[in-house]
Amino acid sequence: MKEKKKKLIVMIPAFNEENSIQWVIVGVPKKIEGFRKIETVVINDGSTDKTAKVAKESGADVVSHENKKGLGAAFQTGIDTALTKGADVIVNIDADMQFNPADIPKLTAPIVVGQADMVTATRFKNKDDISKNMPHIKKIGNFLFTKLVNILTSQKFTDSQCGFRAYSREAAIRLNLFGTFTYTQEVFFDLISKGLRIKEIPIKVKYYKHRNSHISSSLLNYGLNALVIILRTFRDWRPLLFFAIPGLAVFGTGVLFSFYFSIYWLIHHQTTPVKTYGSVGVVCLIFGFLLIILALIADMFKRLRRNQEEIIYQLRRENYKSS
Repeated sequence: MKEKKKKLIVMIPAFNEENSIQWVIVGVPKKIEGFRKIETVVINDGSTDKTAKVAKESGADVVSHENKKGLGAAFQTGIDTALTKGADVIVNIDADMQFNPADIPKLTAPIVVGQADMVTATRFKNKDDISKNMPHIKKIGNFLFTKLVNILTSQKFTDSQCGFRAYSREAAIRLNLFGTFTYTQEVFFDLISKGLRIKEIPIKVKYYKHRNSHISSSLLNYGLNALVIILRTFRDWRPLLFFAIPGLAVFGTGVLFSFYFSIYWLIHHQTTPVKTYGSVGVVCLIFGFLLIILALIADMFKRLRRNQEEIIYQLRRENYKSS
């Protein structure tokens, strides 16, 4: 029996990209192996220029936020829109032409043949793919964030920041994200926790020397916001580990201080000059114990969240099936 071809939606989150959005849209391949239909949707995140107008004139459907909500919110709007349009596969690509739309088939191929649920582009797997114009601070930042994601997920990714990705319908419906600022790291935690397969594909990227980021006013601000999202996501994903490790560390410190204080008192029959050790020990014991209790409570809430996410998944699947 011949396999039914799929529908591909290419979504492009955009904020004030009137100078480049046209070239991204027209660069999307008209035919890709395994797909019967290809549509392009631009998520206009409150742009103040002609981004929406240029996108419509270039042949894309446009969904607009009245005000800027952030890349994470634009991404979620794009996913919901694509699913409503009946997408079997969804590709997310930036609007600034750093990524080549002609590379879209490289990302969709593993999903079409059933090898992956999400395929993410990587700029760092092959050294020849790294743009010479990419700022060193961005390379360092990406390395550190990817290292952190790998440690927390026990994976070996090479690029956790890249937004050029393809998602199967199942992965898109399963996604349950909370960050409005960005989404790139949170997706890894969410899909891995649900047992979905992620594959990296090397691609080349262009960086323009005078290009200013529309995500954040500074790299420091971006780094802090992204770090908060990662920590919150890890807290919800592995609450027992998140709270129990510091809890045990603090409790252990309390035991050491209290033990030293007790031994000194038994030997010298006085608390001076180690009285502070006793106070610190008691505080650490109490605080560490509370963190351990909090870890157990948070782990119980995680089980409730699993059930809630499964209910949400079933409802979304039925909703998008009917649409």
